[in-house]
Amino acid sequence: MAATITFRPDDDARLALEVLTADGTPVSRVVRDALVEAAARHAKARLRDEAAALAADEEDRKESARVLRDMESLRAW
Repeated sequence: MAATITFRPDDDARLALEVLTADGTPVSRVVRDALVEAAARHAKARLRDEAAALAADEEDRKESARVLRDMESLRAW
């Protein structure tokens, strides 16, 4: 289901649109691609932040080390 979105570009956005549509790419395609890329960057940033928080959690690191030691004892030689 398609939705119509209206926005008022400022000077920077207008310039960006001109650059990105100079080759004939439709504005709607440029906007869709930009939204998808922004969402992907946002998701990656959230994962990086979560990983950094886990890496900084001393108790979590200790628990991970305990689990690794326990798993090592179960390894088949």
